[in-house]
Amino acid sequence: MTKLFELAMLGQSVWLDYIQRGFINSGELQKLIELGVRGMTSNPTIFEKAITGSDYYDSDLQQLAAQGNSAIEIYEVLAIDDIRHAADRLRPVYDSSQKADGYVSLEVNPGLANDTQGTQVEAERLWAQVNRPNLMIKIPATKAGLPAITETIARGINVNVTLIFSLERYTEVMESYLKGIEKRLDNHQPVDYIASVASFFVSRVDSKVDKFLEALIMAEGPQSELAAQMVGRLAVANARLAYQDFRRVFESQRFKNLSSHGTRYQRPLWASTSTKNPRYSDILYVQELIGAHTVNTLPQNTLEAFQDHGVVELTIEDEIENARQQMQALAELGISYEQITLELEQEGVGAFAKSFTDLIDSIERKRQALAEKHE
Repeated sequence: MTKLFELAMLGQSVWLDYIQRGFINSGELQKLIELGVRGMTSNPTIFEKAITGSDYYDSDLQQLAAQGNSAIEIYEVLAIDDIRHAADRLRPVYDSSQKADGYVSLEVNPGLANDTQGTQVEAERLWAQVNRPNLMIKIPATKAGLPAITETIARGINVNVTLIFSLERYTEVMESYLKGIEKRLDNHQPVDYIASVASFFVSRVDSKVDKFLEALIMAEGPQSELAAQMVGRLAVANARLAYQDFRRVFESQRFKNLSSHGTRYQRPLWASTSTKNPRYSDILYVQELIGAHTVNTLPQNTLEAFQDHGVVELTIEDEIENARQQMQALAELGISYEQITLELEQEGVGAFAKSFTDLIDSIERKRQALAEKHE
């Protein structure tokens, strides 16, 4: 039995944070499914690297350009084709897990992150176009995204809520999910097939906080010793406290009442789990966040590293009191958790928007070059 299947026995599903046509068509995805991968996630950055960084898409791109499609129309055809094929490969996982796993995620246009109505319309359009029951539509957890999450769930669409950094916003995300479920039940509509995950970003928290801590250490003042003790620890502490919030909400009487109608957990999904700092363990954000009713989405190198030297044991509820103390110490050092998580959200939305723009610009350049060639 592989370690991925062992994790599944403890209640944690491993999804792959990657998509690319050659990877799907070559049988590499199927090999990982057989190793225990139970889903896939994508984002604009992943698609940018896939489409502009390989020649797997060139033939279709040329044909679509010759037909007069715009750059964004070409992107959607290419991306939706990949998502459909990945979803079909994962359909046996979806069926055998009774719709718990086997999902592939596709993100709404990140330029809509602050547009509630636009996000909602886009989510419904992409859901209809892909036309696969094991699709999840990714919606960012911005203030504008929250009501869109509720409405999308209420319309019976699976949602992967992305770019969650703060505990406060995570609580709002869970509330948005439950309100969507309650809206369906009020309308006497089924809820037992609807799935959702809440993607709580991890490594980026350490990347941001460590810069402040290292500045305090370099200053060699009275706070340097405490700062040194906290380097590389806030991301795991933040995620562990988020899991406590998950338990509070999904062990409540409110959820018990909803679960009697077949409502599923909105599982926490640990995202951004590749280690950015080479001084830290390459599986830090996997090893320390193993828990029931969770998902961890991993890039290939992190997945391979955990297969090689990871230890399968429940860790998500280790040192919870210490995690709370870490958060308190952050405030004592004058570092604003609220400001950091707000900046991370804004930077995340901005990075995905830039990747999307770069991708469309790249396709446009290819489209124009092909058009000129045929003139």
